[in-house]
Amino acid sequence: MSTPLRVVVADDSFLLREGLQLMLAEAGHDVVASVSDGPGFVDAMIEARPDLGIVDVRMPPSHTDEGLRAAVEVRRRWPQARVMVLSQYVEVSYADDLLADGRGGVGYLLKDRVSHLEDFLDAVATVAADGTVLDPLVVRQLMSRNRDPLASLTPREREVLSLMAQGMSNAAIAEALTVTPGGVEKHTQRIFAKLDLFPDDDSSHRRVLAVLSYLRST
Repeated sequence: MSTPLRVVVADDSFLLREGLQLMLAEAGHDVVASVSDGPGFVDAMIEARPDLGIVDVRMPPSHTDEGLRAAVEVRRRWPQARVMVLSQYVEVSYADDLLADGRGGVGYLLKDRVSHLEDFLDAVATVAADGTVLDPLVVRQLMSRNRDPLASLTPREREVLSLMAQGMSNAAIAEALTVTPGGVEKHTQRIFAKLDLFPDDDSSHRRVLAVLSYLRST
């Protein structure tokens, strides 16, 4: 069983909020607040300081990007906040905005992914642990954009980067690709070098910057 987390949930759909609370509770987590709009999410996050906030992108009044803007505002006011954004559709620009500060502790998933309980709970744990998780469909759309920043990567390096962007650890990537963890580590170091990512000692930060290299290609 994963480490119990304190979670804030925000969605204007009562049924989805209740469903999320039930799934999280059955996994041993504690939903400390459940709200239906962006301002309520910001207030609950700042007041409760939970391990994770889960927020729908589209909420009242305009049902456009209120939830996303609320998530960005929470991160501005509380930089250590971990936030997972849920969306009905793939909106790459939303992921771009969410990751713009270059820090971890963020996730962007399609709502359909919530029904895959094990994957969803794994994503919850990853984001709460300061990781970055992007929905596989978002990653595929990012890969289909202009690839100039990634032009020097080999097909296997692109594959490793794609799985990295989905929040997988090196061990999980090694298992998925049937290679050794040491082999994955070599690939990641080559990816960092080819993308000119040379922070002194923070490998997790370089992983976030590698994901941003997708998002900032035009």
